[in-house]
Amino acid sequence: MARQADLDLVEVAPNSDPPVCRILDYGKFKYEQSKKERDSRKHQHHVVLREVRFKPKIDVHDVDFKARIAEKLLREGDKVKVSVMFRGRELTHPQIGRDLLDRVFDKLKEIAIVERPPTMEGRFMSMILTPTAPKPPAKQPKAAGEEGQVPVATTET
Repeated sequence: MARQADLDLVEVAPNSDPPVCRILDYGKFKYEQSKKERDSRKHQHHVVLREVRFKPKIDVHDVDFKARIAEKLLREGDKVKVSVMFRGRELTHPQIGRDLLDRVFDKLKEIAIVERPPTMEGRFMSMILTPTAPKPPAKQPKAAGEEGQVPVATTET
């Protein structure tokens, strides 16, 4: 039947009993399959890991400024790695870095969750924040008499 129709005989489910085959144009089938995969990749959001760096001797205003940058990145849907870089003798006081990371998280806790808690990696202490799922906007209830009615303009002469 496949030869008469100039089509291919394709085995769809080889493990079933009996095996299932279809008669189709295999080249067209592969092309449509790749087109579907391409379209599905097009609509995916690629999550990027961005980094915001701090130093232990940072002023309050600078912490607020960098926290706003991290907030912007989280709202765009990216993960944010918040790092504190220690230099020289600052390494002897890791609690300063942990307190700083806790302060940053307190500013961002409405829009982020901690994916990885603060850990020390060489001379960097870092944590990774992930954006929380965006909440859908609440529907506004319509006032009585507004359902589907269009206001009509009248002119009197």
